[in-house]
Amino acid sequence: MDDELRDALDHIAIGRLLSAYADVVNRRAWGELHALFQPDAVVRVDTVTNPVVTCSGPGELGTFIGGAIERFSFFEFVVLNAHVDLRTGGDPDAAAARVFMCELRQDRVTGDFSRAFGLYRDRYRRADGRWAFAGRDYQSLARTGGEVFPLPDDAR
Repeated sequence: MDDELRDALDHIAIGRLLSAYADVVNRRAWGELHALFQPDAVVRVDTVTNPVVTCSGPGELGTFIGGAIERFSFFEFVVLNAHVDLRTGGDPDAAAARVFMCELRQDRVTGDFSRAFGLYRDRYRRADGRWAFAGRDYQSLARTGGEVFPLPDDAR
């Protein structure tokens, strides 16, 4: 298979991985995270206004996200844009991306709607012909109420 076709297929596969992640989060189907992440994947979450949280593996990540969004009667995770770089470090089975996202949510108690915007800096790994998250670094960019945070230096 030529490189151009392989690249196109890899971009599609990583896009499908991002869509599958959004689907799992929107349905709160935490057990399905195991199919999307490498078992040792580390996810770092920086909301800027709270201490950084680090989750190791998909089980710990699901527990964290589930607790964080429990207060919302409605929660939808939307990928806004993703810029994927293939063959990171010259490795055909490694990729990285900047993924801009939005959360749409409604507070269970007050009924207030809010939005949050953020950026994931992802690392992916292909194993057994399938792409999975190898690691994610998240940082909040803005939230309802006017809070706006700077773009991380490594994303400029």
